[in-house]
Amino acid sequence: MAASPLQGVGLGLRHAHYPDFLNAKQPVDWLEVHAENYFGDGGFDLHVLLRLRADYPLSLHGVGLGIGSASPLSTVHLSRLKALIERTEPAAVSEHLCWNAAGGVYANELLPLPMQRNLLDWMAARVQQVQEFLGRSIALENVSSYIRFQDADMTEAEFLVELARRTGCGVLLDINNLYVSQWNHGTDAKSELLHYLTLPAQQITEIHLAGHQQKTTLLFDTHDRPVADPVWDLFRFACQHGAAAVPAMIERDADIPPLPDLLRELRYVREIRDACGSQA
Repeated sequence: MAASPLQGVGLGLRHAHYPDFLNAKQPVDWLEVHAENYFGDGGFDLHVLLRLRADYPLSLHGVGLGIGSASPLSTVHLSRLKALIERTEPAAVSEHLCWNAAGGVYANELLPLPMQRNLLDWMAARVQQVQEFLGRSIALENVSSYIRFQDADMTEAEFLVELARRTGCGVLLDINNLYVSQWNHGTDAKSELLHYLTLPAQQITEIHLAGHQQKTTLLFDTHDRPVADPVWDLFRFACQHGAAAVPAMIERDADIPPLPDLLRELRYVREIRDACGSQA
C-alpha cells in the first residue's frame, strides 16, 4: 500500500480507543502512533495498526532513538524502525531533537540539547545517518525543556531550522512544547514560532497540540489535560502566519478521555485552520 500524504487533522492512536476505530470510521484524517509500541513481530497491537492503516494514513512518531546522544546510534533500534516502516508504509516518520543516553545509561526522558552552533555539523551527520539507513527523510520535534545550557548560542528554533536546511529533514512543530519552554525560560514564543515558519511550508510536516500542568513555578508537558487556552492562541497565531494547511493533531498520553471528548477538540482544530484559510 502506497503511503498517502498527511492532510487535515489527526489523532494519536491509544489503546483505549482501539474499539472505537475498529468498530466505525471516525472523523479523523490520519493517525499517529509511538513507533516503539509496534516493534514486535506480531501481537494484537500490530494487528490493529495494520487493520487501521487500510483506512487512515499513518504517522510513526519515535520516542526512544535519542538522536542527539553522544553514544553511537543503535542499529538494532533503527533496524526495527525500518522493518515497521516497510510493514506500514507510513506517510510520515519523526523523532525528537533530544538525547537520552550517556555511558550506557538510558534515561526515560527527552532531554534537551545544548543549542550550540558548533554542534550543528555533528547533529547534521547524525540526521543524515538515520535518513540514509531508513531510506527516507524524517522530521524532528522540538521538545519541552526545564533547563537551559549557559553556553547555548542559538535558540531551539534557530538550531532546528538550520538543521532542517542542512539535511532536508522536516520539522514537527509541537506548539504545546514551545509554550511550556517559553514559560519556563521567559522567552518569546511568538518569535520562536515565526522563526520556524521561515521554512518552506512542506518542510513543517506536522503540528502537535497537547495539554500540560503547572507545578510550582514550572510548566510540565504531561499530555494528560485538554489543550490549554494559551496553546490554542499560539496555534491560531501560527495558522494566521502561514501554517493553516500544515497537518495538525491532538496528543493525549495519560488520563485518556472517551474518544468523543478528543473529537470535540479536533473539531476546534478544524475551525481554527478553516478560519485562517486552510483548504483541507
